[in-house]
Amino acid sequence: MSKMDGESCVSKMAVWCPMRKVREGRKKYRRKYRLRKDMETVEYTAGMQQKCRSCAKRPPEEQKFEISNIVEVFLSKLTLLSSRVDRESVAGSTKTFSIYFKDQTPVLDLECSKEDTARTWVHGIQHLMRTRRKETILDKRKRWISEYFHSGKNADDRLESKEAKAVLTQMNLHIEESQIDTVIQKLDADQTGALNLEEFTKFYNAMTSREEIEQLFDKYAVDGENMKVHELMTFISQEQKVTVDAKSCHQLLEKFEPSSEVNKNNLLSLEGFTLYLQSAEGDIFNHAHDQVYQDMTQPLSHYFIASSHNTYLLEDQLRGPSSKEGYVRALQKGCRFLELDCWDGDDGEPVIYHGYTLTSKVLFREVIEAIGRYAFKASPYPVFLSLENHCSVVQQRTLADHLVNILGDSLCKIPATSDMTELPSPKRLHGKIIVKNKKLKRNIAEDDVSDEDEAAETEDTEVQERVQKEKKKTIKLAKELSDLVNICEAVHFHSFEHSRENDRPYNISSIKEGKANGLVEDQAADFIDHTKRQLVKIYPSGGRVDSSNIDPHVYWAAGCQIVALNYQTVCDQMDLNLGLFRQNGRCGYVLKPQPLRDERLKLDTSKNIPEKYKKTLKIKVISGFQLPTPEGEASGSSAVDPYVKVEVYGVPADCAERETDWVKNNGFHPVWNCDMSFPLTFPDLALLRFEVKEHDRLSDSETIGQFSLPVSSMQQGYRHVHLLSKDQGDLSPAALFVHISLQ
Repeated sequence: MSKMDGESCVSKMAVWCPMRKVREGRKKYRRKYRLRKDMETVEYTAGMQQKCRSCAKRPPEEQKFEISNIVEVFLSKLTLLSSRVDRESVAGSTKTFSIYFKDQTPVLDLECSKEDTARTWVHGIQHLMRTRRKETILDKRKRWISEYFHSGKNADDRLESKEAKAVLTQMNLHIEESQIDTVIQKLDADQTGALNLEEFTKFYNAMTSREEIEQLFDKYAVDGENMKVHELMTFISQEQKVTVDAKSCHQLLEKFEPSSEVNKNNLLSLEGFTLYLQSAEGDIFNHAHDQVYQDMTQPLSHYFIASSHNTYLLEDQLRGPSSKEGYVRALQKGCRFLELDCWDGDDGEPVIYHGYTLTSKVLFREVIEAIGRYAFKASPYPVFLSLENHCSVVQQRTLADHLVNILGDSLCKIPATSDMTELPSPKRLHGKIIVKNKKLKRNIAEDDVSDEDEAAETEDTEVQERVQKEKKKTIKLAKELSDLVNICEAVHFHSFEHSRENDRPYNISSIKEGKANGLVEDQAADFIDHTKRQLVKIYPSGGRVDSSNIDPHVYWAAGCQIVALNYQTVCDQMDLNLGLFRQNGRCGYVLKPQPLRDERLKLDTSKNIPEKYKKTLKIKVISGFQLPTPEGEASGSSAVDPYVKVEVYGVPADCAERETDWVKNNGFHPVWNCDMSFPLTFPDLALLRFEVKEHDRLSDSETIGQFSLPVSSMQQGYRHVHLLSKDQGDLSPAALFVHISLQ
């Protein structure tokens, strides 16, 4: 649709629209939905009849979802099965549409009364998502102010002092009502006793002035009023460590100066300077790395690869649901390595589930169809399908048929030959899907192969009882499935010496967490040499039945490319994983540092790292800005007592953490001015994680926000760290203000 059509759809979304929410077991619930005036929030009301219990429990202020949390919306065809809803994207006529979210929120399926209504909502939401992606910092600031204003305004579209106090409390700014009355009297141009949006904008600007930025501005703006082009150029080159010329500085003035009068004189005001520091140009993350910037022509073994464990699971390893949604979510986050535990199913159709457990089952065919649709939406680079095959020969042939018929030409067909000296590159495998499995020897139609069963390692009494009764040491492998395996042939890992003498580049081994820890500690140099040639997968121990994750940096430091994580689990380890793969266009491939891929270099990251790599990272945590109330607490229920924990992850010698003191009752603008220093022996592997926490003497401190990134993607100077929630949601405008130095 055109831009005008999109805006027209958005305007129609502002009116309450009756729909039916489709849930498991063919249940439908009446709802009314509309887009709030802030153009960011969709709110809903439960119908008078057939109320969904979970929704009925929610207070009205929680009956909403944010456009910013949507990853995809599409017209859909729903198939109502006995226990779940299956959905398929369609281009034709339909009255239903589906919404996938960035966090763990279940997929929302909505049924409208008319086809036009469904199309209007899909196109309207897509238009809002496109608009957000193009936002400048000025646009974002206007949106933030509008969101706050519309969350508290009265029926007359104004904020009186009581309402203004509620909005400020929501912003974690706690001031007396009498002070608000004084400000309202000063800004209330039309003498109504309340603030309209324009007046509230002035109010917001006054409340959000920051002394630490004023001091920095005054240091370089000689006249104390505005900054000239050459003064901005001096600041950027001296403080931000960025080479810049007068022309690009002039462009920055035009981009960030909100006053047309100041802009006309080629000057930058304090407000414009603040906006510059809050923008992508002032971000701690180098946004040039939002694009694929690394060499993608090297062998696959030279890259870290975003990898998932038991991708089909949405919860724990014992009783949780299996779903193709797990694959969709992982792929949308840039994951390139997917696991499929395949077992015989009813009616000749193989299923995927965590063997020997009570997890539910999903059809293999449905999973492959979903992978076919979503494999290359987030990244064009190759996807691995790791098949853990427990099927009979007959159903293995069905597996092969589905792979060939559904994935077709996207299947990798590069032959693995005895004279192959290195794996093909991600660029050569652009748009290809690689099957990982055991492989038969040439000219053998069917044979026994070892059954390396990760599910059988699950440390649970009931599971182990079933394993003893049901597990086989070997299974017969069908030629049809074996023929689909080429450059990713699974072999058992014996030792590094055995691999050097017997393995080829296309051989891949899977090593359990416990064994891998011993290899990392005792043979790190050999591990690094091994992973220069071959792929290695590290997977969690069977004791992690709660789907907790291993520490990925431990294995990245030994060159391990595939560290399989539970993508459904919100945790520090997943923050680090998404932080590493935030770079290089989020394509799921990150080029390893040269010493971890160059055959001529010998490096042991566990000890004795040469002096030439060493640097010192200095961080000054200056202040925070508009920190939200921790999840689980009522918004604005009380002022937070925040402190900042800064962690470095990498080679063992570099892992460290520091903390600021906590600031009492100030989430709006806490100031720490805390200096930290981190000696780095191998900065090319270092990851930096910021976590803002709520001080609590009686229990574990709650996370307010966090952000992780590679040190190699970090920008120096005065920078903002834009915070994310624990499940990676955008917390804008919440941020930290820091100074970074790497020498």
